[in-house]
Amino acid sequence: MKKAIFYSIFIFLSFTQISISQVVEDPVIKKMITEIKTENLEATIHKLVSFGTRHTLSDTKSKTQGIGAAQQWVKSQFDKFALESNGRLTSTIDYFEVKADGKRIPKDSQLGNVMATLKGTDPNDNRIFIISGHLDSRVSDVMNVKSNAPGANDDGSGVAAVIELAKVMSKRSFPSTIIFVAVTGEEQGLYGARHLAELAKESKWNIIAMLNNDMIGNSLSSGTNLRDNTQVRIFSETIPFLETEDEAKMRKATSRDNDSPSRLLARYIKTVTEQYVDQLKVKLVYRNDRFLRGGDHTPFSQNGFTAVRFCEMNENFDHQHQDLRTENNIKYGDLPEFMDFEYLRKNTCSNLATLANLAWSPKAPTNVGIEVKELSNSSTLKWSSPETKGQYGYQVLMRETSSSHWEKTFFVKDTQLEIPYSKDNYFFAVQAVDALGHSSLPVFPIPIR
Repeated sequence: MKKAIFYSIFIFLSFTQISISQVVEDPVIKKMITEIKTENLEATIHKLVSFGTRHTLSDTKSKTQGIGAAQQWVKSQFDKFALESNGRLTSTIDYFEVKADGKRIPKDSQLGNVMATLKGTDPNDNRIFIISGHLDSRVSDVMNVKSNAPGANDDGSGVAAVIELAKVMSKRSFPSTIIFVAVTGEEQGLYGARHLAELAKESKWNIIAMLNNDMIGNSLSSGTNLRDNTQVRIFSETIPFLETEDEAKMRKATSRDNDSPSRLLARYIKTVTEQYVDQLKVKLVYRNDRFLRGGDHTPFSQNGFTAVRFCEMNENFDHQHQDLRTENNIKYGDLPEFMDFEYLRKNTCSNLATLANLAWSPKAPTNVGIEVKELSNSSTLKWSSPETKGQYGYQVLMRETSSSHWEKTFFVKDTQLEIPYSKDNYFFAVQAVDALGHSSLPVFPIPIR
């Protein structure tokens, strides 16, 4: 009887701690969110549009028109922010050669990604987080390098978010490294992202998460005329591209088809966004990208990294990949006048809440497992502390097998937890958390026999 009472008290205290851990908000992150300004994002969009076209193969010599001028301007913005970063932020244009492919690259060309690196302050923390948008734009003909291609939303919106985040976040210090990048070559075949992903793999970068922002500033759909600036879609892959045979066996044995690293990242984004950003909900879309389409996160996924895509809830195809024109009283083209800058601000804040929480979080626990030595209607999870300190405790996340998102959170300071919920009916994951509520990405448990 005493044992039963003690166990009930333990569970009650666990839930009490849960409620505390779930409402913890870092005041510094809340302050940074207030620094994301709609007017700054709008001004950036208008500046990007002023380059006429940012087609990947457009003019690289002019100082006012074409992709070259746009690249130099983005770098100049990063350089301004670097002056206030106490040397932590540095920028470069990473040029690389692309061979003619007989398709969208008619001749050998030099492309470039504009990158700003906010170096982490902890020499023992080699984690890297990447946020990107693509700088290039296009009209109806993907090979048209001359016509005006404003690219306000596709993907001026993603680049504007990247620039604004670099401005706000470079004023703070993080133990891990954040890379802000405006890639090129997206419309020609994801060339900039592929170059960066392959460079990262070759250099053995420890990329924890890659956030691709592509079209996050329009709230009105074409055709259906639905308007919604309260939801944003996060696309995440189901089965990792580089899944090994052993990993496939474990996935099938544990039924973790819905718990790939990228999908765990997507749920993380939903949790912190709905905690920190008012009037914005995350819609989890269970596919790598839109139907039969792709984006700059895909090369990262293909190279074994955890990557997702942010994308507006409703796309408008009158203003995407269109020549500037008016037909049947419909104005076509990707112009600033069709954007919702308040929506863009909220989506930028979602990225900030995600990046800041991850970059300040402890490292994830290791050796996360769930005991299967004997049949039981309770579940026991065990794990090891991350190699570096900083964690205040751990959160065990739980949801029903039919649920898309976590439903309960158990907070503990120990490295194991037994809870009266059957592993037959629930999925679990474990993350490390510090005293301010910054949590690592969750880790899905494997069986302990």
